[in-house]
Amino acid sequence: MPAKPGPKTYPTLSIVNYSPKEIKEVEAASLRDCIDFAGKKKTVTWANVNGLGDKELLSGLAEAYGLHPLVQEDILHPRQRPKMEDYDDYIYIVLRMLSFNEKTHSIDSEQVSIILGSNYVISIQEKKGKLFHRVREWLRRDKGKLRRMGPDFLAYSLLDVVVDNYYTILERLGEKIASMEEAVMREPSPRMLQKIRMLKKEMLGLRKAVWPLRELLLGLERESTSKDALVSKTTAIYLRDVYDHTIQVIDTTETYRDTVSSMVDIYLSSLSNRMNEVMKVLTIIGTIFIPLTFITGLYGMNFKYMPELEHPLGYPAVLLLMALLGILMLYYFRKKDWI
Repeated sequence: MPAKPGPKTYPTLSIVNYSPKEIKEVEAASLRDCIDFAGKKKTVTWANVNGLGDKELLSGLAEAYGLHPLVQEDILHPRQRPKMEDYDDYIYIVLRMLSFNEKTHSIDSEQVSIILGSNYVISIQEKKGKLFHRVREWLRRDKGKLRRMGPDFLAYSLLDVVVDNYYTILERLGEKIASMEEAVMREPSPRMLQKIRMLKKEMLGLRKAVWPLRELLLGLERESTSKDALVSKTTAIYLRDVYDHTIQVIDTTETYRDTVSSMVDIYLSSLSNRMNEVMKVLTIIGTIFIPLTFITGLYGMNFKYMPELEHPLGYPAVLLLMALLGILMLYYFRKKDWI
């Protein structure tokens, strides 16, 4: 993480136009539908685009809402740092949406662009996702204040679900880190070290996605104090809650980063302990065989007048002596808690 750029998907445009009394949804909408809804000043229009494959649609949408060419460029090149830019008539927001890949057990990252205007919100995702379906359900069921508030509250809701999803990612990461800690102590292998490096890379990507959100949210909150603000003071209060959640996510991310960094030390320590155990066993074996080697070397000199060589019980007596020496040395090592 961040994920490598994949093939761009053909975009789908969906529109939700709502007021406190009614809501209208258009799936597989056209640019013409979006322009028609944009003219309705008494309702809020939410246009959601999934995919970046059709530049004509995105350019037409940008032209219809008067988006700056630099905004269009940032949307079409989705490797931007999370940020907030005020263009007077609208606010451009960029953040990272994270998801946990069950097949690779890694984090996938995609860019989400949100444009907040006076009576509209445009959200643009790299690929189709289900995270914003929750906000759509809130609008359908008229749950909470969403239908009775302005587009700024809708933008807050989109930010909120993205940040809340970070908790799910952190929970999965916590499980992954815990299992890897046990595996590192149990089996410190080069393959495990590679997994630790990949996990450190994921944590770095998560940090890059979360840290800039602080300035982004503070900028939106400051926007509520300006003249002709697109963010109301009521919504600014809710943005503070998202800010608090972001700080919690950052703290947890830093804790996980420290834990992953310490895994390298655990790996080296476990590897060293494992090597010490091997060396201890080899040393004990070598120590036991030193006197045995001396005895066999002594009786291998083949001098003619060695009395034990002529004795009929000489060979079994030497074998018995060697066995006793080995047993006594093992007993001594065990008594010293060396083995």
